[in-house]
Amino acid sequence: MASSPAPASRRRQRSTRLTVAVVLLVLAALAVAAAVATGSLLLVTLAAVLAVALGAAATRITHSELALTRREAARDRAEQARAYRALTERRTAENAAFAESMRARMARQQHAMRELEEALAGAQRRAAEATRKLNAEARRADAAEQDGRRLEEGLAGAEQRAAEAIVRVAELEQELDVVRAELDVVTQAWHAAEAGQRKHA
Repeated sequence: MASSPAPASRRRQRSTRLTVAVVLLVLAALAVAAAVATGSLLLVTLAAVLAVALGAAATRITHSELALTRREAARDRAEQARAYRALTERRTAENAAFAESMRARMARQQHAMRELEEALAGAQRRAAEATRKLNAEARRADAAEQDGRRLEEGLAGAEQRAAEAIVRVAELEQELDVVRAELDVVTQAWHAAEAGQRKHA
């Protein structure tokens, strides 16, 4: 496919054509003025015919230049439309990829949140069991003073396990709060991406 002339070259050609058209019109006007000045009917008639011919040539040059300018403008608009379409397709693909990554990230966050919720439920069950054991040990300690030392050791162990379970419950609750906050951020970003995709579409 042959390359089109450079814009500077097209402008020079256009300027030359328009200059030639103007010169033809000026020559026609001068010829008519000179013929009228002589007062000869034959010269006036010849000058009029020459003026019509020169005017027609100038009109033809101007018309061809106008048609060429319109074709170039249409070509430029078509190129801009193609570039805009390619840009729109690229942005649509980027938005789709971003939305897919947000969906995958949100699914991972939801999975992690479910795991933490299950771990928290297990820790709460263990804490309740440790509390029951602590109460049972306390009752046995009250009922069996003769084995006080052994029961005190068991009571201390139960208290330690209960304290550890309570600490673990607090840690899991804190982790669950962090995951929920991250899930909210991811969900908001995903909704914003979908809104942006609908806007570009």
